[in-house]
Amino acid sequence: MGIVVIAGLLFSLVFPPATNAADLRNIADDKIAERAGKVDLNNSSVRRFQQFPGMYPTLAGKIVLGGPYNQVDDVLSLDLTERQKELFNQYRDNFTVTPPEIALNEGFDRINDGQYR
Repeated sequence: MGIVVIAGLLFSLVFPPATNAADLRNIADDKIAERAGKVDLNNSSVRRFQQFPGMYPTLAGKIVLGGPYNQVDDVLSLDLTERQKELFNQYRDNFTVTPPEIALNEGFDRINDGQYR
C-alpha cells in the first residue's frame, strides 16, 4: 500500500495537473488588459509617462500624486500651469482611468518603481 502512495505522489510531482491560464493571471495582468494599451492614471508609475515628451517627470509626478481619478479630465482640476494643461490635452487620448488597485499603489512604487537604465 505504501508503494502505491509513494508512486502516486511521484506521479503528481512529475505530471502536475494542467493549470488554467486564468489561474496564472494576477492583478497587474488584469489591469494591463483593462487599460487597452493606454496609460492608466490611477495605477501607472511616472515612468509610463516618458513616452510623452514634456510630461516626465514634473507633470507625471503631479498626475500620479494627484489621484485617484474618476475620469481622465479630473487631471485638469490639479494645480497645473497653462503649458501643463496644453501638454495633457495634447496626449489626452492616450490615457484611461480604472479603479485604483492597492497592490499597484502601495508605498512609493508609483514614483520610483525601481527600474533603472
